[in-house]
Amino acid sequence: MKFAKRLLLAIAVIYLLPALASAGLWAMREHPQGWRDARWSSSGALPQADADGEAAVYVFSAMTGGFKGSVASHAWIVLKKPGATAYDRYDKVGWGTPIRRNGYAADAFWYSNTPRQVVAIHGAEAEKLIPKIEKAIADYPYGKPGGYRIYPGPNSNTFVAHVLRSVPELGVVLPPDAVGRDYLPNGAFYHVADDWKDASISLGGLFGISAGARSGFEVNFLGLVAGVDFGRPGVKIPGLGYFGVADTRI
Repeated sequence: MKFAKRLLLAIAVIYLLPALASAGLWAMREHPQGWRDARWSSSGALPQADADGEAAVYVFSAMTGGFKGSVASHAWIVLKKPGATAYDRYDKVGWGTPIRRNGYAADAFWYSNTPRQVVAIHGAEAEKLIPKIEKAIADYPYGKPGGYRIYPGPNSNTFVAHVLRSVPELGVVLPPDAVGRDYLPNGAFYHVADDWKDASISLGGLFGISAGARSGFEVNFLGLVAGVDFGRPGVKIPGLGYFGVADTRI
């Protein structure tokens, strides 16, 4: 009985209180009334694609709309091949063609929320990674109509997390507020990275543990993630996000 009480207290302190705090902060801000009122234009976070001839790879994340935006974000991938004069953006959405190419500006606001850069890679390294990323996008098992479920997945974050797992050279995981990222495709119970630097166990994206050079140590409870990052020292707090040292890779 004591163990059960302590477990419930830990869940309340680690997961529920931060989520409630995040919801309270969200409620104090102004938000668009709906999809039509939201801002979807370029945020200016990226330079013009034709500013240089280098290849580039970006992963972005932004808080989403509605009340779920208090604890959940949306992620997408941006590619620029050598010499290209435009970016290619890939999102997983819940309507129409699930994997949307260039449905929005590469660095667009998402439901009026400013995009956060998860990782940016340029030059020869990006050029080497782009074919691998394109293959991972093509191989995503939920890329057809009907292959979307907002919670616990597969959703937009499940898609981007699949690409990050398939191309570990990208060197990152999605932010802790990327609900759905821990949903492993095809009913898998565990995943070990090809480079053996990261591993995760997941029960349908609802419960799980991840550990390694990229994840640090994380525990997922009902899609809310708490953890510690060792690569760039900091903590991951459910709903509130990452707090710690800025990542030198972006």
